[in-house]
Amino acid sequence: VQLQASGGGLVQVGGSLRLPCAASGRTFSDYAMGWFRQAPGKEREFVAAIYWSGGFTYYADSVKGRFTISRDNAKNTVYLQMNSLKREDTAVYYCVAPKNSGRGVPRSPNAIDYWGKGTLVTVSS
Repeated sequence: VQLQASGGGLVQVGGSLRLPCAASGRTFSDYAMGWFRQAPGKEREFVAAIYWSGGFTYYADSVKGRFTISRDNAKNTVYLQMNSLKREDTAVYYCVAPKNSGRGVPRSPNAIDYWGKGTLVTVSS
């Protein structure tokens, strides 16, 4: 399973950014997908996840109402739309996936099976 996140960069406080993650190596539409992040000096933390059909999503409280996760199964891509960005959103963002189909993305980083290379998001004032 290959996960390739992109779209990171420098953005001002209050701005928006969209992160795509392209997946390959298996039937994308059978698996949940998610995003984690790691801020400087902190542990990796759950951000958002979406079920295989796209019909169910869940978020960390810190991003609820500002971030939206979505997926395009025809393009094998999951997206993280980030609005109203804050300085504390500065982090490396990782695309993640579980090994088994029909299961959600755990909120614990220790339980994640597949990690993509991260993309850095820097929010500055």
